[in-house]
Amino acid sequence: MKIAYVSYEVAPFAKVGGLADIAGSLPKFLNNMNEEIFVIMPLHKKIKKNYDIENFETVVEKYYPISHNFKEPFNVLKSHLPNSTVPIYFIESDVFDSEEVYQDNKLALGSTYFSDSVLTFIREVENDIDILNINDWQTSLIPVYLRHNYISDPILSNISTVLTIHNLGYQGIFGKDVLDLANLPGYLYNPDALEFFGDINFLKGAILYSDLINTVSKSYAEEIQSPEMGEKLDGVLRIKSENLYGILNGLDYEDNDPKNDDRIFKPINNYDDKIQNKLKLQEFLGLEKNKERPVISLISRLYDQKGLDLIFEIMDYVLLTDVNFVILGTGDEKYEEYFKELEEKYPEKVSANIKFDVDLAQKIYAGSDMFLMPSKYEPCGLGQMFSMRYGTVPVVRYTGGLSDTVNEFNEKTNKGNGFGFYEYNSCKLLKSILKSVHCFKMKPDKWKIIYDNCMKQNFSMESTASQYRDLYKMAISKKRGAQY
Repeated sequence: MKIAYVSYEVAPFAKVGGLADIAGSLPKFLNNMNEEIFVIMPLHKKIKKNYDIENFETVVEKYYPISHNFKEPFNVLKSHLPNSTVPIYFIESDVFDSEEVYQDNKLALGSTYFSDSVLTFIREVENDIDILNINDWQTSLIPVYLRHNYISDPILSNISTVLTIHNLGYQGIFGKDVLDLANLPGYLYNPDALEFFGDINFLKGAILYSDLINTVSKSYAEEIQSPEMGEKLDGVLRIKSENLYGILNGLDYEDNDPKNDDRIFKPINNYDDKIQNKLKLQEFLGLEKNKERPVISLISRLYDQKGLDLIFEIMDYVLLTDVNFVILGTGDEKYEEYFKELEEKYPEKVSANIKFDVDLAQKIYAGSDMFLMPSKYEPCGLGQMFSMRYGTVPVVRYTGGLSDTVNEFNEKTNKGNGFGFYEYNSCKLLKSILKSVHCFKMKPDKWKIIYDNCMKQNFSMESTASQYRDLYKMAISKKRGAQY
């Protein structure tokens, strides 16, 4: 198969969330399986700042999107994903001149322009592809364009489409005049198409018009078909349920190898090495070195989805016990200020790192005892996978991908790799944290068993890539009406 993987963010070039990690990793593993694949993303302004684009190859110059009413030309530059032969193409245009990857006042223009530019580039240059894998709402107009503007195009009409939903909470909702901007037919403004409570919903369009839909865990694929978790798209998703799948994201185990990771303080070959990383982390962050004191960590974007309101309510009680609490992340100002104030209140117990720091994140994964993810919802979650990879025990709310990856430790059977709760409630979170702290302090033999259980987990990207390959074959068969 020849596959085009389309994403608005791709690590390491531009990263906001977990989508970038998957977009920068999954294509490499598909390429290792002898599938021909390339990546397409916008040339964001921050890429120009952080990379010498003079070293990128210019593929085309001054093309115009075929359908888009905003007649701004684009160039296409080419490089490769790091440490691979996978090509990555950058759509360069003055449209992408924002300081941030997602700038609210330009998202409609950026998304519509990028979607049509991708199809223009494929039609003119990479015109023999089998699969377009689009990601989230920013690329969701691609199957809409294919179905309504290019339905008779001899090249584009034969391409199969797979939509991957990384987070249903972000949908791309705009006023109906966005159809004019995108040069899409006005009849799409109806409830059976893109109309959504008086507006236009890009993600809804991709759900309706993609050949197959995938989200990032089996549990989340089921949850989003319910009114509680469906973000008002549950009805559409139930209609498309026979084409809806859930493939758990994975990690690049070579890049995240506790035995060979030079970003952590000491290679982890056994539990004693784990303790040495903990002591080094405490020292590095200005906390008292104490191997008997559990280090509880949180690495997260600081938004409501991540369950931070629950942490607000219980952290003073948690800090009455003999623990350290380490936070790394940025986000809403109210949360940033809260964690700064928490550090001021408990300077000997709390380390608040309000920033984005990949190296520090690895040190925290390797040096913590417990890792918090009390999410309201979590489509997949990578944090719990990173933590277990480095022997850190997750404490989670059992939802979405957290349900699929974390199992409650059972002292009788010695099975399980973490602690958690179901009801979204701060008392339930507090109970789970205290249960884990009690186990760490009072039952060290059991704690080492949980550590071993975590280290034995396998969330490698090889399995994820294999499932995507099968999904692509199904999409081709569905589109062409025959087995591929």
